[in-house]
Amino acid sequence: MGASYSGKLAVKPIGLEDKVQYHESGEQRSPAVPLVETVHLVEKPTLPGKKSGDHKFNHGHALIISGGMGKTGAARLAARGALRIGAGLVTLGVPPSAQAEVACQITALMMDRIEGKKDLIAMLEDDRLTALCLGPGLGLERARELVPVVLGARNIKPRRTVLDADALSAFADAPEDLFRQLHEDCILTPHAGEFRNLFPDIYQSLIAPPTTESACSKVDATRRAAKRAGCTVLFKGADTVISTPSGSCCLHAAQSERCAPWLATAGSGDVLAGFITGLLAMGVPPLQAAKSAVWIHVQSALTFGPGLIAEDIPELLPAVFREWADD
Repeated sequence: MGASYSGKLAVKPIGLEDKVQYHESGEQRSPAVPLVETVHLVEKPTLPGKKSGDHKFNHGHALIISGGMGKTGAARLAARGALRIGAGLVTLGVPPSAQAEVACQITALMMDRIEGKKDLIAMLEDDRLTALCLGPGLGLERARELVPVVLGARNIKPRRTVLDADALSAFADAPEDLFRQLHEDCILTPHAGEFRNLFPDIYQSLIAPPTTESACSKVDATRRAAKRAGCTVLFKGADTVISTPSGSCCLHAAQSERCAPWLATAGSGDVLAGFITGLLAMGVPPLQAAKSAVWIHVQSALTFGPGLIAEDIPELLPAVFREWADD
């Protein structure tokens, strides 16, 4: 909340960086003692471009799995985001009950039938598939069936994978069951409620009064969560924190000139998951994909302004990218 009471903040070096070093506890240390890594601010990213002679598979193939009839909107938002951000090909994996619904809503997006484990395993045999997203509108039962297939299918190579929404909530009763299956190329994207369900003890420290011994910051909480999960964690919010299991951490504060309250709208997080998936499909490493997607997500909202809804966000990317080219 402090940012809402602060004016413009400028940070300037005063020449002390090499003079004395401190551990996060405040205790002075010698330079030989490793320090807790600095938290970096998310800055304007550099994205992989497209060049003459490329074809769509040079830029990856993303698979986004949808829920059933009447529940496909979130996955379609994510898929549109993945395609707009640059993935060469994006396929929606749709159960039979929802195929007609999806078919009449898409054009550039592809569609394939994924009813259950068997269909998904068959699709994962295609080595050209480079990234996956499970969660937006997936449904808890469908998530419990399909997430383990993606993470641990026998003889199927692990793919870069975004787990969001229902793919996280499906394991709220036994989060360790999920953590045992995760690998370093996964990204979890919880909001506060999903974070509380997956990491209840860490969440209690996060909301504890600052004067208590167990209290921790959102940065500390995200670092601890990433270490426990064994993969990158993107803890969403106006102050989005991203951490890897090793503790590499960055912060995007949507405050002051980066304040974008219009993102508080249904489906916004689904588009963010799609942005991350599209970048992963293109070969961007998980931490960089998460950082880039968060910055672009906010920049898109700033480009539009008040009245923004989730469907608008992917369509703003051409304007955002053109602005970069003019800089």
